[in-house]
Amino acid sequence: MSERVLVTGGSGFLAGWCVVALQERGYDVRTTVRDRSRAPQGTEAIEADLTRDEGWDEAVDGCDYVLHVASPVTTGEADPGDPDALVAPAREGTLRVLRAAVAAGVRRVVVTSSAAAASPHSETPDGVTDETLWTDVSDPLSTPYRRSKPLAERAAWDFIAASGGPTELSTVLPGWVLGPVRGPLANLGSLRAVDDLITGRMPGLPRVGFEVVDVRDIADLHLRAMVDPAAAGERFLGTGEFLWMAEIARLLRERLGDAASRVPTQPLPDEVVRQAAIADPDLGALVVNLGHRRIRSSDKARRLLGWAARPAAEAVEASGRTLPEHR
Repeated sequence: MSERVLVTGGSGFLAGWCVVALQERGYDVRTTVRDRSRAPQGTEAIEADLTRDEGWDEAVDGCDYVLHVASPVTTGEADPGDPDALVAPAREGTLRVLRAAVAAGVRRVVVTSSAAAASPHSETPDGVTDETLWTDVSDPLSTPYRRSKPLAERAAWDFIAASGGPTELSTVLPGWVLGPVRGPLANLGSLRAVDDLITGRMPGLPRVGFEVVDVRDIADLHLRAMVDPAAAGERFLGTGEFLWMAEIARLLRERLGDAASRVPTQPLPDEVVRQAAIADPDLGALVVNLGHRRIRSSDKARRLLGWAARPAAEAVEASGRTLPEHR
């Protein structure tokens, strides 16, 4: 009998690729979705919401592993300046999954965190860091999102440590996840910036950069963290090459031709970004990272798990080619 894996948020960008990778390796895949009609093909779908207790015991029943990839959907009424508007749903949703998994005797849970949970303080000089660093949630320039990730991940580690049971935990901390889109997305998430470039909604190129990693490689890292004995009790950064926004724009223009005709070519002054962030809190992360080239190394994943990431240019191109089909 095949081992069974639960993937939470099965209709999402990363979760969908985790499902594909699991099916290719012969696993029996179950997913949780908020709307059963959005469940990936070939999976058993359970309706469950991270903000509610119902459905989670059924979802984990009989599962050997859980990949907790889903993020809770926050309402438009939430105050974007209130860190608890992001922290509480993420933390409580993760704990719901872990409580059910521990009670069901799941062997290992892999929680999707973020490289934002291992980010240097805003005043730290540029350089290279790794998983031993935890984001300083007291940093006054940190965005609510950047604070929410380490707080939710810490809650997961604390819960497993206190449970005292056999269920193991690993966490994966992806960089900026791009790559091919397989179907309609409820929200663009990490793909939003590429979409803004292609559609011309981004008026210029801010002085920011990202460690670009392909979604297929992050799905592979989740599976390695799920089964490798060396992954138990460990957190793994999954980051790729660092690319400035100007480099991403250039790649899109070079590789997509006419389809990238709206991609801007001019730099966006820092002060314009700062002013825009006052009205749009989602731009707060850009302000913190303006002009910085901070690298979070994924050497640990390569060394312990044999993981490797494909060239970042492939992920950028794949996003640009497939987004228009599924926007």
